[in-house]
Amino acid sequence: MNIVLNGEQHQLAAPQALSELIGSLNLSGQAIAVAVNRQIIARPQWHVYLLQEQDKVDVVRAIGGG
Repeated sequence: MNIVLNGEQHQLAAPQALSELIGSLNLSGQAIAVAVNRQIIARPQWHVYLLQEQDKVDVVRAIGGG
C-alpha cells in the first residue's frame, strides 16, 4: 500500500492505523501534529484511524523558540 508522507511516496506493507505509522517513524511520544488529506487527526484518534491507499499524510514537529 502506498501513501504520500510529507510529500514523498512511502510504502506500507499492509493497511495500518495512523498510530502504527507514527511508531514506525520513531515519533511516538513526541510533540507532533498529524494531518491526513489536509485534515488534522487528533492524537486520541490515531489508533483507530486506518490509512488508505494514496492518503496524503503530513507530520509536523512542534518547535519551541522565541
